[in-house]
Amino acid sequence: MADRSDTRDVVALILQDHRRMEDLFRLMRSVEADRAAALQEFAHLLIAHALAEEAKVYPALKRFKKIEDEEVEHGEEEHEEGNKALLELLEVDEVGSEEWDEKLEELVEAVAHHTDEEERTILNGARENVAMERREELGEAFLEERERQLKADCGAVDNVRRIVHS
Repeated sequence: MADRSDTRDVVALILQDHRRMEDLFRLMRSVEADRAAALQEFAHLLIAHALAEEAKVYPALKRFKKIEDEEVEHGEEEHEEGNKALLELLEVDEVGSEEWDEKLEELVEAVAHHTDEEERTILNGARENVAMERREELGEAFLEERERQLKADCGAVDNVRRIVHS
C-alpha cells in the first residue's frame, strides 16, 4: 500500500487511512469489484492502522496531556469492536452471501462510528494542541509501526483471531 502523499503529519496520515477504508467499504459492497481482495486489503489496513495508533500515537498524546485519557481508552475499546466485526466477516465462507453482506454492514458501522468519533475528538485535539514538528515525529513513528505490521501479514485471519481473543 503506497502512501498517497508525502505528508508526515500524523493527523493527515490517519485521515488518509480513514478515507482509504471508506473506499474499500465501497468496493466490498460492489458486486462488480473483487470484494475478497478489497476485504484482504481492508483487514491488513485496519489492523496495522489500529496497532500503530495504539503503540505510537495514543500513548504519546496521553503523555502530552493534549487529549483526554478517556477519549484514548474509548478509541482502544472501539478498535476491539472493529477487530471483532472484522474477524466475523473474515470467517464467513462465501463472499457476497447474505451472511457476508450482514457482517460487512456490522463492520462498516463499527469502523465508521470509530473513525467519525476519533476525527472529532482525538484528531481535532491533536491538530489544535500539538505542534506540527511533534505531529510529524508521531507520523514517522506511526508509519514505521504500520509498515512493520503490514509486512508481518497482520490482517491474516489467524492473526486477527489472536488479537481478538488475547
